[in-house]
Amino acid sequence: MGNKQIKQHLETAQKTGILKISLQRLQEFPPQLKAYPNVLKTLDLSENRFEHMPDELGRLTLLKHLNLSGNRLIELNTVVGELLKLEVLLLMDNYLTQLPKTLVNCTNLKTVNLSNNQLKEFPSMLCGLTKLDVLDLSRNKITKVPSEVSSLCVTELNLNQNQISSLAEDVADCRKLKTLRLEENCLQAIAFTPRILKDSKICILAVDGNLFNSKQFTDLDGYDVYMERYTAVKKKMF
Repeated sequence: MGNKQIKQHLETAQKTGILKISLQRLQEFPPQLKAYPNVLKTLDLSENRFEHMPDELGRLTLLKHLNLSGNRLIELNTVVGELLKLEVLLLMDNYLTQLPKTLVNCTNLKTVNLSNNQLKEFPSMLCGLTKLDVLDLSRNKITKVPSEVSSLCVTELNLNQNQISSLAEDVADCRKLKTLRLEENCLQAIAFTPRILKDSKICILAVDGNLFNSKQFTDLDGYDVYMERYTAVKKKMF
């Protein structure tokens, strides 16, 4: 995308609040954005070659939707915590190994997608964000789900294709969690305790591809109680 095209996009964005500069092989933040007026509500910089998120992004405090997926990000700048109105954060298909604690300031987040990164630890700073509804952490290198997960407010949590061998039964305390995806991990059947199966609100529990077979799972204490919730939800869908 040449300077003329970027200029046209920026001029249009001043009117619409939406700027999309994706699939352009950009390695650096467009310099025109560094002094750009704070009018953007949606910024799509996906499918480029960014390795770092620039400090200037913290100026765009009206942003509600930020898409940085499909880049080469190895870290997320702490200035993301200044985007207080942010509702959707898309970071899938990068090389992130950790997240800044400042994300705890983004209290309006509703959707966070971190699929296909290099995260080794569960991002606990996202726990307690009361508006967060969907969290996708699939295809990372997370090894355990910590007890802090109890304060997670999502209705759907995707942890498919990680390396999880430890699941805190505090997940049963997630007051809104309905769908928990744990396919293709390293869990034993006993990880799903009676408290998780009986006392949680989880009604869709995806567990294929772990270190147990279906009979071991269906024989668990509390499986019948879980199935009652599952069946009730399926009936509502049809």
